[in-house]
Amino acid sequence: MTSTKTAAIIVAAGTGVRSGSAVPKQYARLGGKAVLAYSYAALRNHPAIDRVIVVIGADQEALLHDAIGGSENVTGGATRRLSVLAGLEALANEPPAHVLIHDAARPFLSAAVIDRLIAALDTHDGAVPALPVPDTLARGESELGETVARDALHRIQTPQAFHFATALAAHRGWTGDEPTDDAQMLRAVGGRVALVEGDPMLEKITHPADFAAAESRLATTMRSRTATGFDVHRLEAGEELWLGGVLIPHDKGLSGHSDADVALHAITDALLGTIAAGDIGTHFPPSDPQWRGADSAQFLQHAASLIAARGGIIDFIDLTLICEAPKIGPHRVAMRDRIAELLRLDADQVSIKATTTERLGFTGRGEGIAAQAAATVRVPGER
Repeated sequence: MTSTKTAAIIVAAGTGVRSGSAVPKQYARLGGKAVLAYSYAALRNHPAIDRVIVVIGADQEALLHDAIGGSENVTGGATRRLSVLAGLEALANEPPAHVLIHDAARPFLSAAVIDRLIAALDTHDGAVPALPVPDTLARGESELGETVARDALHRIQTPQAFHFATALAAHRGWTGDEPTDDAQMLRAVGGRVALVEGDPMLEKITHPADFAAAESRLATTMRSRTATGFDVHRLEAGEELWLGGVLIPHDKGLSGHSDADVALHAITDALLGTIAAGDIGTHFPPSDPQWRGADSAQFLQHAASLIAARGGIIDFIDLTLICEAPKIGPHRVAMRDRIAELLRLDADQVSIKATTTERLGFTGRGEGIAAQAAATVRVPGER
């Protein structure tokens, strides 16, 4: 049966020894998140991509989870070719019509490049993004030799797109030297590969200096935004007290349609505000019975996923809890760590403070708890 679906394989099995990073370069931090996370989000959130598989190295499961959370993955081989083959074989049981093969070390993948690649498959067996070579090219080692015509020369990037069955056959039957990319394998068996317009942002990260260049490129595309969130819930006997994703022992708990975690609700609204996506009630109406007693962690992670879908980066969360009791100090670290875990942030990117209202108002009388949050994110601007 012919599939109409498109899958993507991200090759992330390397050790990245030339990058100078303490971890493989695909898991190193760039702009506050793992290099791999950028292209994974671009492919996962593209409307034409139905499935994404990450090919990882042996014993890299924890690094992958820290980078992007739960995802479909397979262990690669000793070479890039064998790693790609492992990804293709993982798709073979439910073969898609098309497959995109991408290197994790090229983080800044745009939807426009993906669109061009998929469109080219209507007339070709494969397609690659390419940039013309602008510099003068010459032969020579210690001395300048003859120049080389550059009119028809291109720098080839990834992702590279193929009809799945053709790509799988080329990889399964390969007997030549180790190829530098998948398109050359397809050409070797007679396939026609289209050149589509590439993107200067798709430069590959290989050496330590490349990280600085990537940070600079990232900075030119990102705009900083800050938004606030505020929430209040009533304290009642017989309820559990959830604050910041942590169950806190107390004689009363917060009452609400969900678990009433006032801290996570305030942060959720702040995050939604940074991308002008309404408020928590817009996405999780209290009139909807499916959210009765729901874990507020899913609200927070939904807001974070919307930011990720925009290519955004969460930089900092600042939370203030307002109550007379319980004392927040003994639980501050646990709440900070839980919020950081849910948002895939470092602990020092989350600040938690507490104050009272000097026994004034409903919080002062112990009738409820209020929370105020601020979130700072970076989102892509026009480029």
